[in-house]
Amino acid sequence: MYVVKFEDLNKSDIGIAGGKGANLGELTQAGIPVPPGFVVTAETYAKFMEDSGINDKVMNILDEIDINDTKALQSAAEEIKSIIIETPIPEDMILLITEAYNQLCQRVGEDDTDVAIRSSATAEDLPEASFAGQQDTFLHVSGNDEVMEYIRKCWASLFEARAIFYREENNFEHSKVYIAVVVQKMANADKAGVMFTVNPSTGEEIALIEGSWGLGEAVVSGDVTPDNYQVDKKDNEIINVTISDKKVMYTNDEDGTSIKVNVPEDKRKERVLSDDELIELTEMGKRVQAHYKEPMDTEWAFERGNLFLLQARPITTLGDSVEETGDASSDLGEVIVRGLGASPGMASGNVKIVLDIDELDKIQDGDIMVTTMTTPDMVPAMRRASGIVTDEGGVTCHASIISRELGIPCVVGTGDATTTLKENSGVTLDGKKGLVYDGISEAKEEIAAPQGGSVEAAPIITVTEVKANVSMPEAAAKAAATGADGVGLLRTEHLMLTAGIHPGKFIADGNEDELIDTIADNVMIVADEFYPKPVWYRTLDAPTDEFITLEGGENEPEEHNPMLGWRGIRRELDQPEILKCEFKAIKKLHEQGYTNIGIMIPLSQSPNELRQAKALCSEVGLEPHKDVDFGMMVEIPAAALTIEDYIDVGIDFVSLGTNDLTQYTLAVDRNNEFVAKHYTEEHPAVMKLIERTIKKCVEAGVTCSICGQAGSVPHIVEKLVGFGITSVSSNTDAVAEVRKTVARAEKKIILDAARKR
Repeated sequence: MYVVKFEDLNKSDIGIAGGKGANLGELTQAGIPVPPGFVVTAETYAKFMEDSGINDKVMNILDEIDINDTKALQSAAEEIKSIIIETPIPEDMILLITEAYNQLCQRVGEDDTDVAIRSSATAEDLPEASFAGQQDTFLHVSGNDEVMEYIRKCWASLFEARAIFYREENNFEHSKVYIAVVVQKMANADKAGVMFTVNPSTGEEIALIEGSWGLGEAVVSGDVTPDNYQVDKKDNEIINVTISDKKVMYTNDEDGTSIKVNVPEDKRKERVLSDDELIELTEMGKRVQAHYKEPMDTEWAFERGNLFLLQARPITTLGDSVEETGDASSDLGEVIVRGLGASPGMASGNVKIVLDIDELDKIQDGDIMVTTMTTPDMVPAMRRASGIVTDEGGVTCHASIISRELGIPCVVGTGDATTTLKENSGVTLDGKKGLVYDGISEAKEEIAAPQGGSVEAAPIITVTEVKANVSMPEAAAKAAATGADGVGLLRTEHLMLTAGIHPGKFIADGNEDELIDTIADNVMIVADEFYPKPVWYRTLDAPTDEFITLEGGENEPEEHNPMLGWRGIRRELDQPEILKCEFKAIKKLHEQGYTNIGIMIPLSQSPNELRQAKALCSEVGLEPHKDVDFGMMVEIPAAALTIEDYIDVGIDFVSLGTNDLTQYTLAVDRNNEFVAKHYTEEHPAVMKLIERTIKKCVEAGVTCSICGQAGSVPHIVEKLVGFGITSVSSNTDAVAEVRKTVARAEKKIILDAARKR
């Protein structure tokens, strides 16, 4: 397939349409208002590269690159892009693409309609991978010739220096990352911006919205410091409005091109979004999050009063909050620059002001990079810095997103940092409060971390353990760096999705050992990062709609509601050879000394399923409770109501999966935006099931944890500690905040007990 319309794509089509294209298709199918368009598939790109004979030439250049040599990297990138741009596109491709563009023009009733040409890498917008700004987007493209020209430029942008660097650093093989191209009708926005459906630093259920005048490019690029709004999703209460001085905007020139202009004086400090528009955006955000079943990062636009969504992807750049004891910043001296806290943490170092891309080499390890706004080309230098400060931008701009992903403190939107701060002067910045202090205090020097001049306060100690949820091995180091007490949930299905091959195909092809090694190698990365802290490995929970797209997945059944279908332990007991391979992988790791791995089965409705799973584990020579801790997820009301029967069969630990438990208790499909407003973990019935499970486990001496979204919500965590929960496993970004909440709850219990004496 060379071309596919949005209507024929969904989120499982990343291999065809890339992250951006697949998500636009998913949104279209979900009934979210999206400007129409189509995708030039990754297969088209791959065929172009192979048939033209340039693929080997490009890969040979990549093999010779030293990514830490900035100038050599830039030179190689330019050489590769020139090769692609100068290579003719085959006529059959041109014919199908121009036909699709002409059909789009007919659909919207415009000749040579303006479109946005947007890159969509096939590894883009995956959980734990952020390709923010690495490939190119071209706006206001019109006519067949221009469409073809900019599609080829998008292909070439897969080899921008910043993209090559990122893939190398994150172990993405260049030969396995393809690029699709989105061709989408332009939304000629009056106002536009971005929206996180949760707070990107704490995970709280607050819609964080940023907006400015004109096209959203000004917000995403960081050219403008946008208005910032926060809306409590529970009751749509607008809890914070910050109006910025919006100096520039992107709009349409007379010839239809996008240009940057000064905002009219009377609109610079005018509020962009009304209360009604904020609520409309928040409601859309709730629909999107409910549909995807996870927090989302979105781009939106209002065109003549009509709201459109231009992009949605899982939030991959959630911040790692730094532990604090008291208000450490009160002793740091004079505040010389103020902005928005964009990536939490404290850092100190010498100021290096970067006003041009050619100045990046002066950033040395531990320096504070100060610039007007970061660009994707600056990422290698950002990695060397201990902190980032920018004149422009909001908490969803490039500098903010990348700083959170890199785990370095960042302050954005200061307005004048590049002129106020002095080159080589020592400063200390607070990335949570958005403050930059003069000098490096003695107190900070005493507790400075050994690398980069960054500073962390003493850890908070809690009796209730605080663990992290991990989806992919690449995220293990980041999760371990939070000081988490282990991994409360290591998901298997993401390992399979990354491998791209259905587990059943390994076995059907006689490659059982390869499947075992694939699982063992990936789990070992996580177990190694956390050793000797426990890592709870959840066996495969494979929904049919996700696995049908894998190589070998063509025989997956089509289910009306996969969430209620053939998944979890019920499926694994029907396919015991796959489950036995998982047990063999854990056995292999145990024999190598990784004794910190526990096994838990998902979605069990009967103690007999637990009994059968344990028997299969013993069959491969791995004895439950002796060689390995063996536990289960509690995700179905039946399991919560009969937990004592599971305890009688024998379990070492239980983990509450509140996302599924909530939907099954309330009969609310998390994929259905029409009933999303009824989905809440705080429903009394859900909380009673949680309380019952915890208390029965406490009575029996069984370790009890929680790994659903509720484990990241502070006021729910307080209740869990009160019930006696053993540990709380949260999203990586929320570990620090959850630990603070746990500490407060434990102190309250102690004080209440003392007062009753």
